[in-house]
Amino acid sequence: MNSNNTNLLEAETGGQTYSVFDELVAVPAGETAGNPPSGRTWPEAHTLVGKVCGFAPTGFPLVDFSGNPRREPLPARHICPIAAADLGHDAVLVFENNDLAKPIVLGLLQPDLTETTEPHPTPVNVSLDGKQVTLTAENEIVLRCGKASITLTRAGKVLISGEYLLSRSEGVNRIKGGSVQIN
Repeated sequence: MNSNNTNLLEAETGGQTYSVFDELVAVPAGETAGNPPSGRTWPEAHTLVGKVCGFAPTGFPLVDFSGNPRREPLPARHICPIAAADLGHDAVLVFENNDLAKPIVLGLLQPDLTETTEPHPTPVNVSLDGKQVTLTAENEIVLRCGKASITLTRAGKVLISGEYLLSRSEGVNRIKGGSVQIN
């Protein structure tokens, strides 16, 4: 640890010693972020907030931000996982060699949960083990294809709706209930 009060720590990397200062700029030992050697300047780091807009064919996320030098979102390298569910989220961006055409996503900003008045829905549980498929939902499950649907409700109702219903059986075809109504 250097005796200079502005240093946070010193690290040795590849035979070169670097000091990290409170400005979070790595500089060679013996130099300070405020006083680079004569004839040398430290690059000004740019950090911006942009939006994740999609994915490039290469799989890199596409980001857009104020000051984008192009009219379309740019592919960005990233240090955190970014999935399709993250589209539209704000992303913290830095730029390789301060080149605005080379964004790097440091992370995604989390939404402010205090602004939301509705509780977040609980995710639907789906399990598949090769022998049985189980779908679990808190209120209702609906399977729909065109004009046909099967709805399972929390109250225990099974609603089958369609233009044409066929019930066929090689064995017994039973209809049981507290009461059975036809038409």
